Amino acid sequence: MTSAPELTVVRVPVSDPRVRPLLRELGDEYTARYGRDAHRELARYPDEEFTAPRGGALLLLLERGAPVAGGAFRRYDATTAELKRIWTHSAHRRRGLARRVVAELEREAGARGYRRIHLTTGPRQPEARALYLATGYTPLFDTWADPETIGPLPFEKHLPAPAARTGKASDL
Repeated sequence: MTSAPELTVVRVPVSDPRVRPLLRELGDEYTARYGRDAHRELARYPDEEFTAPRGGALLLLLERGAPVAGGAFRRYDATTAELKRIWTHSAHRRRGLARRVVAELEREAGARGYRRIHLTTGPRQPEARALYLATGYTPLFDTWADPETIGPLPFEKHLPAPAARTGKASDL
């Protein structure tokens, strides 16, 4: 998936200083694509929504200790997590890091009991649209329509049910 074996995944609060530069770059990119300040949109949800007691998480992918990609989820409803803030640092794109982040977020959400993932991406983010289609997300919009006429593009993915325990020693 990636060419760097020294990648590690860490769960951090939004206040972790390693998150700030990546969110700033994400906000700058969204602002350039959509022509309005996106930093306020990134701050729309309270940081607590991306922590365990509230049902969310923020994960960073570190390479030799430096953040290169990350993403988060928050509780959407009792069985659904919503992916937010998926990004890869501009110097580290085209390495499969976003796929790794999405897979780690799905794994974490599943471990927390979520059975479905919901997300939206913007119509001017063809890379994100391609990522979600390539990683098994179902578009909840007409994929033949001009994305600009749709607005936010919603996707969903159903997570596999946890393996049933048989009571055998191999389950322990």
